[in-house]
Amino acid sequence: MGDPERTDVSTATATGPEVEPRRDAGGHAGLALALSGGEPAGIGPDIALAAWTRRHEHHTPAFGLYADADVMAERRDKLRLDVPLQLVSSVREAARVFDLALPVIDVRCAVPVVAGKPDPANGRAVINAIELATKAVATGDAAALVTNPIAKHVLYDAGFRHPGHTEFLAELAGLHYPGASYRSVMMLAADTLRVVPLTIHVALAAVPSLITAGDIDFTVRVMTEALRRDFGCPAPRIAVAGLNPHAGENGTMGTEDRDVIAPAIERLKAEGFDVRGPLSADTLFHAAARETYDAVLAMYHDQALIPLKTLAFDKGVNITLGLPFVRTSPDHGTAFDIAGTGRASCASLLEALACARQMASHRIGAVHAS
Repeated sequence: MGDPERTDVSTATATGPEVEPRRDAGGHAGLALALSGGEPAGIGPDIALAAWTRRHEHHTPAFGLYADADVMAERRDKLRLDVPLQLVSSVREAARVFDLALPVIDVRCAVPVVAGKPDPANGRAVINAIELATKAVATGDAAALVTNPIAKHVLYDAGFRHPGHTEFLAELAGLHYPGASYRSVMMLAADTLRVVPLTIHVALAAVPSLITAGDIDFTVRVMTEALRRDFGCPAPRIAVAGLNPHAGENGTMGTEDRDVIAPAIERLKAEGFDVRGPLSADTLFHAAARETYDAVLAMYHDQALIPLKTLAFDKGVNITLGLPFVRTSPDHGTAFDIAGTGRASCASLLEALACARQMASHRIGAVHAS
C-alpha cells in the first residue's frame, strides 16, 4: 500500500556505529521481541505507537513491528504523535534502532486502511504479519512473540479457519518444529492473578459436557511446566475452581465436581502435583485466597476472566502456554469504535511486552540450569 520510498518513513538500516545496541530492563543486550500489528483498522497501530513513546518511562523491551509502514505513518500523523518510523529488513535489526525510531518490518495491506472500518481485503496482510513474526521467533531472530488484537470475523474471508490466535499459533508451531504437535493452553495473567479457563469460546450450556478428566489432567501438567519454566515458580501451586455453586456440595448442586473434577485432581495429587479443589469459585479470588496458589484452573471463560478483568482491567495479559516459544498478547480486542481517536490505552500492550521479555529470560535460565 502506498509508496515504498515515502519520505516520512526512513528506509535506512541500523548498521552504523552511531546507534548503540538496545539494552533491555535486565541490563544486557539481547534480541528484540517480534510484535505482529494485528487488525490495522483497530487500535493495534495506536497502541504500538503509544508503547514506543513510553519506552523510557516503562523500560519497554525493544520490539520490531510487523505492519504496513504507510498505515503506521498515517495513524501516527492522525494521532499527532512524534514517532520516527524506520523500515528494517529483519527483527534482528530492531534492537539497534529502537531507542531512536520504531522499527517496522513492512507487511503491505492490499487496500487503504480507514481507522474503525475493517476491510476483509486486508485480512491476508494480518495473517502474513502473524506468520512472519512467528517465524522470526521460531528461527531465533526474536526473543518472543507478542501479538496485537485481530478481528476473526474479518479474517475468515481471507482463509483464516481457526477459532482464534491461540489455535493458529499451535498450528504454526507444528510447521516450524517438524515431528512435534502442539496443543496450546490460554492463560490470562496480571500481577495479582493468573487464570486458565478449561473451556473457552463455547456456549455456557455446552460447558458441562466438555469438562473431562483428560483435559483437566493435560491442562494442569501444562500449567505446572509453564509456571516452573516461564514464571520462575519452583514448586507451582494450582487451585481448581468447581463448576457448580459451592463446587456442587457433594452432588446436591450438580454432579460434575464430584464425579469428574475431584477424581482427576486426586490422581494428579497422587503423582505429586500440588493441586487442590474443586473449590467454590465465589471464595477463590479474594486477596487472602490468592496468596495460597500460583494459578487457578477455571472451568469456563467468564469464571476466569471476570476476576482477572475486575482486578486488572487495563493490565491483563493473554499468554499462550504449551508452545515451543513465548507468546503474549494484550487482553483486549480491536476496539474499532476508538481506533484513531487517541483514546486507546497501551497499558495492556506494555504489560504484554514486559511479560514476554520476563518469560523469555526465565526460559533461557531454565535451559541453562538443566
